[in-house]
Amino acid sequence: MSQIIISPNKYIQGNNELNNLYECVKTLGTKFLIIASSNGIKRTKSTIEKSFSKSNCKLVFEAFNGECSQIEIDRLKDCLKSNDCDVVIGIGGGKIFDTAKAVAYYSNTPVVIIPTIASTDAPCSALSVIYTDKGAFDKYLLLPKNPEVVLVDTSIVSKAPARLLIAGMGDALATYFEARACVNSKASTIAGGTATKAAFALAKLCYETLLKDGLKAKLSVENKISTKALENIIEANTYLSGIGFESCGLAAAHAIHNGFTILEECHNLYHGEKVAFGTIVQLVLENSPLEEIEEVINFCLNMGLPTTLKDMGITELKEKDLLEVSKASCAEGETIHNMPFEVSPEDVSAAILTADKLGNYYKNLNK
Repeated sequence: MSQIIISPNKYIQGNNELNNLYECVKTLGTKFLIIASSNGIKRTKSTIEKSFSKSNCKLVFEAFNGECSQIEIDRLKDCLKSNDCDVVIGIGGGKIFDTAKAVAYYSNTPVVIIPTIASTDAPCSALSVIYTDKGAFDKYLLLPKNPEVVLVDTSIVSKAPARLLIAGMGDALATYFEARACVNSKASTIAGGTATKAAFALAKLCYETLLKDGLKAKLSVENKISTKALENIIEANTYLSGIGFESCGLAAAHAIHNGFTILEECHNLYHGEKVAFGTIVQLVLENSPLEEIEEVINFCLNMGLPTTLKDMGITELKEKDLLEVSKASCAEGETIHNMPFEVSPEDVSAAILTADKLGNYYKNLNK
């Protein structure tokens, strides 16, 4: 099988980069559908309009309804068509990115992604995760290409709530371990081949950067200041993790995340928060060395990421619910089947309960 690495055409990161948006996208089209939350539109509209002020481009701002569902994608696709737009720009967080990418795909237009938070690795990928209107995982939409431009304004990201950056670190935490599993199993990746050495190196660098700069970045964003450590973590959460997962592969951690989305108790958690706990479960499934599991759990504890079922919002995990989560994690086509060994729902159930016990053990140890 071919070894393949894919990435956005251009990744731009820096302070006040939103001021330069027109220069970054002027070759893509002349009529831009800009998708963001209502608040996101209020915060960025004047800067964007100023950037385009000397051009003849048309800007259409449309508020996102909150869920990356097929119904919302279809609504925005109709909006793009009725306004005769030829470029889609998504501004905000992961579900907006995934929606913008899906709208662009179905409409055959370029897409530009502008994260205002660093909470997932979604910006760089040729993938949209589609949910039901009630927030349960529905399907992966594999896209034929990555975004044309990903633009990250670190002055905006540094002012976002700390929890969002931390959730991004939770998502990025899985990158190296899932990449390692996929390399060992020679699994086919989202890019359509097997991992390249370059992609795996970026996945490993992602983990190393989290360990080195994660706590410093957390403190920076809690104080609304931009530091080199924060810049490094923004790159790790967004670019290193994005290239690492897409060109190396997903495995158990994200499948277990998908399993937990069926529980209403978990719906108030961010994607990366659930993925962080899924990473611990994957390490238990692999019977990874205790030192490695301890390192990951301690990182999660320092960041405030979930290490126990209680942290996931589950005060009592009923046997029926545990079985449903485990079955969903092992559904046909799920990424858990990229592990280098067969995994059953019973294996997942045992690993979830063991991960919970380990999380509680280290939490009590650190009191």
